[in-house]
Amino acid sequence: MKSERMGNGLGDSLGLSLKYFAQKITTEIVLKQGAAIPDSDKAVLREAAKKVAELAARPEEEEKKRLWYKLNSLQAERPMVVCDPENGWYEIITPDKLKCKSDLGRVIEFYLRKTIFWGEEMKDDTVIMPIFRAHHIFEESSRGFDKVDIGTGTTGSYTWKPALTNMEDIDKLQPQHYIIYEKETDEFYNMLKDVFDGILEVRLDTMWWNSCGMTADLIFLIGMETMFYKLIEEPDVIHKLMRFLCDEFLAKFEFVESRGLLCLNNNDMYVGTGGYGWTTELPAPGFDGKVRLCDIWGLSESQETVSISPQMFGEFIFPYQKELQDKFGLNCYGCCEPVDLRWDYIKQIRNLRRISVSPWSNEELMAELLGDDYIYSRKPPSTWLACENADEEMMEAAIRKTVSLAGRNLELIMKDNHTIGNNPNNCIRYVQVCRRVINDMC
Repeated sequence: MKSERMGNGLGDSLGLSLKYFAQKITTEIVLKQGAAIPDSDKAVLREAAKKVAELAARPEEEEKKRLWYKLNSLQAERPMVVCDPENGWYEIITPDKLKCKSDLGRVIEFYLRKTIFWGEEMKDDTVIMPIFRAHHIFEESSRGFDKVDIGTGTTGSYTWKPALTNMEDIDKLQPQHYIIYEKETDEFYNMLKDVFDGILEVRLDTMWWNSCGMTADLIFLIGMETMFYKLIEEPDVIHKLMRFLCDEFLAKFEFVESRGLLCLNNNDMYVGTGGYGWTTELPAPGFDGKVRLCDIWGLSESQETVSISPQMFGEFIFPYQKELQDKFGLNCYGCCEPVDLRWDYIKQIRNLRRISVSPWSNEELMAELLGDDYIYSRKPPSTWLACENADEEMMEAAIRKTVSLAGRNLELIMKDNHTIGNNPNNCIRYVQVCRRVINDMC
């Protein structure tokens, strides 16, 4: 389980997207090694937590929170700026900067030092909160057939051997379900409460899924090429698999909702593929403290199907996504795929609010389609930060174009970075360029 990037047992999943992927590596460590950490690690974590609490107490955090509320209600006062460099975090929080010795301690410290960098160096619109989010220790069961990854490891390119090579095995698929380790969850949560006692509030907030798009699972089950052939030659196979995946999600929804395991994300939690969830529209009326799907933000996307026609998307993919998305209180759609050609379908989703405008989207058309009715969630090209020194003139010209097109209900979300050119200053300069353009134009 060693990693050249993180050292001392941390895998590449740690750096990705605020919380969801870190849950996987934390679960692996706790199940293998337990939830205890040495006293020396506890001391390190308490010092880092004190810095987080100090940053969270600044008046500007309340101002950023207010501005997120305004954006999410479609009454933005200015565009919001976020930089979450994902794998680029490994080039910011390098192994030598971690002082903890245990694997679990280093995972927790990594997250704290990310938060400190956000507040002290990056200075985007991420709100620093005096909170540390724990999560359930859980896994998902196998469907009885599993894909096999083939490639260069977690940091390189890879392909996979699909889970199903014989379509007759579709009927043998078993729906995935959550396996919750309650004893380990309690130990993990109580350890964190002890570590951060008097400094940070510890909450048990678990992200049980990220996207309800389903098409990633579809291609992992049968392969990308097979999916394209089946859409034409055996369309019933695609419908059967999408129905299976949709029903699997519905069962997961029922499980976590009925057990009271959902958490609100109308706060500093990252929602969709960009932006934060601050809103007064959630939870929904009738909320009694037990979180329902209608009380939270949801997300769908379908990056894997960009090569099919809008009509095929509307026939084979969208109905199943809409069935799931309509259960949420507010919705986000899209990630790296362009959604402009599919907009006539996507706009049918109930309570749709945040739309991803990827580097492959037609910016002008998306501005026309979204108008003032949705959040224009612009994802600038991650390649901007991939070279040793980012081209600030190029960034500024592109950001000016986006701001002129999208207006104020806009968020500029830098993400999907595999590298930042080993230069953390690229992230800092990106935020500064965004600020300069916004101050000049808004």
